[in-house]
Amino acid sequence: MGKVTLRRGLVWALCAGCLWFAPSWAGAETPASPTAASRPRICLVLSGGGARGMAHIGVLKILEDLQIPIECIAGTSMGAIVGGLYASGMTAHEIDATMRSVDWQEAFHDAPPRRELGFRRKQDDRNFLVRLPLGLKHGKILLPKGFIQGQKLQETLRRLTLPFSNSTDFDLLPTPFRAVATDLETGDAVLMDKGDLAIAMRASMSAPGVFAPVESNGRLLVDGGLAENLPVNVARAMHADILIVSDVSFPLQPRAELNSALSISNQMLAILVRKDSDRQRASLSSRDVLIEPDLGAAAVTEFAAPSTVIARGEAAAREATPALSAFTVSDAVYRDYLARRAAREPGLPPIEFVRVDEPSKRYEKTILAQMQPLLGKPLDLDEVAKHVAELYGLGNFETLDYTLVDRHSGTASSADTAESGLEVRARRKSWGPNYLRFGLNLEDDFQGNSRYNAAARFVLTEMNGLGAELLTDVQIGSDPKVVSEFYQPLNESRTWFVAPSARIEARDLAIYSKNREVADFRDREAEVAIDFGRDLGNWGEIRAGLHRTNGATRVRYGDPTLVESQYNNGEYFFKFSYDRLDNIHFPRDGQTFSLQWDANRTNLGADIASDRVQADWLTARSNGRNTILLWASAGSTLDGRFKPTDLPDFYSLGGFFNLSGLAPGSLIGPNYAMARAIYFRKIGRGGEGFFEFPAYLGMSLELGNTWQHRSDINYSSARKDASIFLAFDTFLGPVYLGSGYDQAGTAAFYLFLGRTF
Repeated sequence: MGKVTLRRGLVWALCAGCLWFAPSWAGAETPASPTAASRPRICLVLSGGGARGMAHIGVLKILEDLQIPIECIAGTSMGAIVGGLYASGMTAHEIDATMRSVDWQEAFHDAPPRRELGFRRKQDDRNFLVRLPLGLKHGKILLPKGFIQGQKLQETLRRLTLPFSNSTDFDLLPTPFRAVATDLETGDAVLMDKGDLAIAMRASMSAPGVFAPVESNGRLLVDGGLAENLPVNVARAMHADILIVSDVSFPLQPRAELNSALSISNQMLAILVRKDSDRQRASLSSRDVLIEPDLGAAAVTEFAAPSTVIARGEAAAREATPALSAFTVSDAVYRDYLARRAAREPGLPPIEFVRVDEPSKRYEKTILAQMQPLLGKPLDLDEVAKHVAELYGLGNFETLDYTLVDRHSGTASSADTAESGLEVRARRKSWGPNYLRFGLNLEDDFQGNSRYNAAARFVLTEMNGLGAELLTDVQIGSDPKVVSEFYQPLNESRTWFVAPSARIEARDLAIYSKNREVADFRDREAEVAIDFGRDLGNWGEIRAGLHRTNGATRVRYGDPTLVESQYNNGEYFFKFSYDRLDNIHFPRDGQTFSLQWDANRTNLGADIASDRVQADWLTARSNGRNTILLWASAGSTLDGRFKPTDLPDFYSLGGFFNLSGLAPGSLIGPNYAMARAIYFRKIGRGGEGFFEFPAYLGMSLELGNTWQHRSDINYSSARKDASIFLAFDTFLGPVYLGSGYDQAGTAAFYLFLGRTF
């Protein structure tokens, strides 16, 4: 299970959400569920506390061991998560197993694994742009409402509680339940006693600034700890005779620990929480049982070690055994209690239809096309999650959720309902649908060869019902360019598309002799194109089209006759792309492959007819912290009708990972082949803080060259190079410090910011 320590810049907000503070609140009374007259009605109260709330699971395990029937539960924040799962019918041991199996690092990231992204969204990271897109609306830049939108957490809760969705009365759960949230507009406490169980749990732990607020019944809901971190009064209102209270609130820190703005801010929150919690605990009677697990200074963000926290909850509950034993019942009575809980758990029905709610109508065609394979089959949660992930991978949604409904009543369905189905609720990104991204690229070999580029990408999405997009890149620096593409899907499932585009670009074209620059040209191109294609799912794409290019070169120094001053290309174009890499910057698993054919024809405006074929393949495999990449690429001009001055159309090699001991672009020819073996090892504990980036130490072995004729390609004429490097996966992209070595004895040193694979 991946370790989760949220970045330092987020700790203040998450502590706020999980420790929260505020005045007490008393919920309205609700009818008591029938209980045996011979024993008291016992209600469990579970406080907020972030990861510290895992201790509640240990408390529940001891209560089950002691055979103590819990007739009602009130929880806040993490207490609402644990309490809601228990109320849904799960046992303490099942909750324990679930919490240990969750990849919390993934649960607190919204972006799906790269493999689950739509293929078009995968192509977004094949550049050097910063990963976070900003919203753009009416000339203003918008930010998300939280660092985490909560999609993965919501999906986890949905899978665990799917039968209890939409309009569930929480008094009719296997164990009656209440969660507390806070109305962000008014600051009022919100008692959640009916509706969607997963939404209630999610809202109760929505720490403001960290998790995006939850919209429910016209209200904007955030963490319930703002109103009541220890909901004793809520439990009293459920007609409890006895309260068993588990309090995992963060303790006050001694003066020696108050040595930073962050620690002082956290202490302020803890003081406010303690004041409210102390007042709540003062209302406990001598018959009630208070359990305070000894968690020390365990952070509210430390989800990576549930075993330790759960064990401390168990230990605290065992210490309270003398008081708790008074509520133990006989085997027969406890079996009856368990039977009553089990009888309230509904089954999962077959799916007869799929529909969307009213706010999701703009996406209805796409959603129904994607979910069509589920119809008429028994409900399979893994299959539902797969299709939801593919929809979410399109990149349009802030959240994408679903519930079980009955076709006629619109309420939660049951196993006996003939017309059962799913209602999908898609919410557009609140900072969309237009986005802006920035990026920075830097390459320097410390020998006078350097390139610096800054770029911005403007994306207009959802331009029509089929999801058309207009993408425009503007880049300034060593290689200025403007590229714009209009992407129009042709059907609801977005499998077929048409994509006209235009490009204006300038670049340096250096000419080398024996790894020494002898001339330099400035090359400018203008291109228009129209592509037709088919999306092959989230793993691949086929494109074919027509491209027309006009180019001009200007000598800056050297022999002006080395390169044609003007050239024209007109070509038929075909490309097959496959992409299953898990990470484009530092892949650990998967592979990519592309095959491209460019057929220049004079009747399309080309100066000469030629055919060029290029292929590229990369695969990654890992073991622990160690990763090896095998990467091969090759290209050939097939008919050979070219002149030495046709350099803009030739392939080039040299530079980092492309014969690292040679200057960038120092080898040029109509044919090339390259093979690389790259090894890197993750070092340190990068990625666990806001300013701590994953770091890698690695090396590469490289074999390749350019050739005038394909018949010249052989091992003996290939150059052998190697490199060693230190790399960091930063917010701006990968940063490399490296040194390359060529068989001829030349060496190069690199500072590189940007994508390399």
